[in-house]
Amino acid sequence: MDYVYVPEPIPSVPVRGSQLQYAVSRIFCVGRNYAAHAREMGFDPDREPPFYFTKPANALVLSGATIPYSLGTKNFHYEMELVIAISKPAFRVSVENAQDYIYGYACGLDMTRRDLQIKSREIGRPWDFGKAFENSAVITPLVPKSEIGELNHGNIDLLVNGVMKQKADLKDMIWSVAEIIANLSEYYHLNTGDLIYTGTPEGVGPVVTGDHLVGNIDHLGSLDLYIGPAE
Repeated sequence: MDYVYVPEPIPSVPVRGSQLQYAVSRIFCVGRNYAAHAREMGFDPDREPPFYFTKPANALVLSGATIPYSLGTKNFHYEMELVIAISKPAFRVSVENAQDYIYGYACGLDMTRRDLQIKSREIGRPWDFGKAFENSAVITPLVPKSEIGELNHGNIDLLVNGVMKQKADLKDMIWSVAEIIANLSEYYHLNTGDLIYTGTPEGVGPVVTGDHLVGNIDHLGSLDLYIGPAE
């Protein structure tokens, strides 16, 4: 097949302890999935159906990278999250069976241009400028579920320049891992290659050039990110 241009390589995430790569096709993100974070953003947490936004697969950047301070924003925020990788086709799956569709987990950062997100939200426009941009989906190597089992509780935290900014337990999520997969599979034919960022705890905040971010989730290790100067 002849292409008009040479396509970019498929974005992928390494699998910890192996030579394997997990090719990524889509990135789904859950909004306001921790009650305390919902409150700090000015909303009352509840059990209404979860909502989602997406990021392009080429927004992925691996842990350990230095990314430039993002274009067009003056309020560049971190959001530490558990990431789920789907293992096989999942369509209208039950909560009880949803864990069977997980390949593995990773630590992730949903980097956000908060000022642009809020501006879009206030006038009822999509969040793409605030959420779906280059280098906005930071991720560590995947840890297969076969190695650590189900991940429904455990510490999640984030430090900026050695100062703790976010700290919670995965069990604090309003919607559990299984519930997220089951709900999302009512609207999409999920498949291998799909990542789900599951929401962030309270304590989100801005970064500046020179900052060093370190995130941790029990059983998954640490995530490192450095913020470089704007381009």
